[in-house]
Amino acid sequence: MKLTVYRLSLPLKHAFTIARNSIDTQSSLLVQLEHDGVCGYGEVTEDSFYRHSFDSMLQSLRKIRPDTLDRYASESPSELWPLMHDQTQGDMFALSALDMAAHDWHGKRQGMPTWKVWQLPGTDVVDSSFTIGIDSPEKMVQKLHEEPGWRVYKIKLGTERDIEIVTELRRHSDAVFRVDANCGWTADQAIDHSLRLAALGVEFIEQPLPIDASPQDKRRVVRESALPIIADEDCQVTADIERCDGLYHGVNVKLCKCGGLSPALQMLKQARQLGLKTMIGCMVESSIGISGAAQLLPLLDFADLDGAVLLAGEPCVGVRIDKGIVVASPLAGCGGDIDHDRLPEFLASPPLVVA
Repeated sequence: MKLTVYRLSLPLKHAFTIARNSIDTQSSLLVQLEHDGVCGYGEVTEDSFYRHSFDSMLQSLRKIRPDTLDRYASESPSELWPLMHDQTQGDMFALSALDMAAHDWHGKRQGMPTWKVWQLPGTDVVDSSFTIGIDSPEKMVQKLHEEPGWRVYKIKLGTERDIEIVTELRRHSDAVFRVDANCGWTADQAIDHSLRLAALGVEFIEQPLPIDASPQDKRRVVRESALPIIADEDCQVTADIERCDGLYHGVNVKLCKCGGLSPALQMLKQARQLGLKTMIGCMVESSIGISGAAQLLPLLDFADLDGAVLLAGEPCVGVRIDKGIVVASPLAGCGGDIDHDRLPEFLASPPLVVA
């Protein structure tokens, strides 16, 4: 099993701002697993908040023994996940890209979409939201008008003008709004804002309190909020699902945080058993990452898979999000592929053969 790593520099249409940082270019690590003429692809982005750089993730992937990597040819990614976790020394970001590539490879090898390999129901899937990053109310309205026709918009908040922002956006759209405070509020703010946001037609609030807020404050918010509260930063790994029960109404699972599709599949099933609402989120990433996450759609109540839509360009193809509607890829596996003709203009450094 040959493992090649690409470092991509992905330009954004607009600077993307949340409560804690702002970017105009996204650095991404793309994994290619190749065996018997079949290539599987996975992706993870650099993230300063979670302290994962391209170099740190590359070093983690280099710790995997070649004989262990070869086992992907005959064993399932989910079976091998604990061993890969140990050999990458718990680097969830690096592991998420590798695990996605392995699931993609197995699906392509079998000639089936990954969700079918998992035997998930082929039911109608939910729409994705389109994310509007923090800016002045005027600029956020401009971003809304640049992407008309979506049935759901996710609004990044965590400023002193949060209610003003949503009020102004509501003047320009009757779509469903969701808001994400990215840990930017206190308990009192979350409860007060929930009442005002509910009146503005907001569907739910994502991660209003910081990770280190007290359980008492989180229980108070989930009890007194006028809107459902969805965990994001508080839901990173499998063990967090049970911890979120009683502190949140639902969970947003992100592949990079939990270590890939294998644990994400387990987390979503567990959340549903506990009666929690389920959601998959994304980073600003290419169609490779979005295609992987889209395989989990049959298990979701909400989806936020617009990462590739935020890009000014990319060297990848796969599942597309058209005004929120998920358009399946014709390819098997997760459905992603590299456009090798466009790849050179997005490479930040030459490809590296790791194993």
